[in-house]
Amino acid sequence: MSPSKICLVLAALLLSGCINQPSGELLTGAVVNVPVTEIAGNHAIFVASTRERASDDKQVFDRGRSSTLNYARVDVTVPKVHRTGQIELRKRGKDADPTKFFTATNAVGFQTQPEFSQALSADIAARGGRAMLFIHGYNTSFDAAVYRATQIAHDSGYTGTPVLFSWASGGSTTDYVYDKESAAAARDQLEVTLRMLAQSGARRIDIVAHSMGTWVTMEALRQLALTGDRDLGGKLGDVVLASPDIDVDVFKAQMRRYGKPTKPFFLMTSGDDRALKLSGIIAGSKPRLGDYKNAADLAEYGVIVVDLSDAKGADSFNHTKFADNPEMVKLLGQRLRADDGFASDRDVTDRIKMLSGGLL
Repeated sequence: MSPSKICLVLAALLLSGCINQPSGELLTGAVVNVPVTEIAGNHAIFVASTRERASDDKQVFDRGRSSTLNYARVDVTVPKVHRTGQIELRKRGKDADPTKFFTATNAVGFQTQPEFSQALSADIAARGGRAMLFIHGYNTSFDAAVYRATQIAHDSGYTGTPVLFSWASGGSTTDYVYDKESAAAARDQLEVTLRMLAQSGARRIDIVAHSMGTWVTMEALRQLALTGDRDLGGKLGDVVLASPDIDVDVFKAQMRRYGKPTKPFFLMTSGDDRALKLSGIIAGSKPRLGDYKNAADLAEYGVIVVDLSDAKGADSFNHTKFADNPEMVKLLGQRLRADDGFASDRDVTDRIKMLSGGLL
């Protein structure tokens, strides 16, 4: 990489460090007692993670890599003042006030997979047999991943069981290479998690992956295809790849191995995604899938490409439009709540296109 490109990337990383980030403390010993009428939602987030357990109980999991999966369930409340598309965060060291902020009220660890699977299966059965697996992206601490999974489940109106697969991102803008290697180390365990969900009694498993998490997802799906079980025995539902940080040629190779999906994958792109432009510079000026402009070139692989370039994003890098654009996350929820049918696929896609064109 040339010196000028290195300077550009460093400057952008410093700028991105100014974006509002979670405190790093998922739990706090002081939670303000509030009336239940001030709470908009209470969500149980089931977690499978390749992160190490944290020495600080407030963090639950940290940035280090674990060679085996670790399991937990985190209960998170959403304040009544919450605005769709936002994550209201407290500052580090401040008391957790559930009337103002997303608040993790409890975290339960599971020592073994059977213990976790039993609790997961019970929740899935109670919620109609649906599970949504969220895989986060680069520069994501564990608490940030939990809050994002909660926000997506809440704002989309998802009524099934939300499950977070949290791989060992360093949670820092300067950890791009570390994160890439952590993502590579996590793909086998994501495959294990998907198989566990398929054996949990779920009748349908939806996947929502973001940024670098889309690469981990595609690798796990590719591995499933190699074993002859690419759709988890018919239980795989929607696969949503939001702002995918994947080399275009790599994605095409992954899809050729996976094969044309029975149900098209949703691919959300945006030409103004500054985070992906930086990733492309680091990768030798190669286009990333999430800002690739030739949608027709991808359609033959069995994906529905939705261009969100004209939709408004809440972060300065335009990298999280799928979740922080209020109308977009609602449409995502409508897609996830639909059971079957390409007609609804087309309907939702058309409405998204109207949204990105500024008509909604």
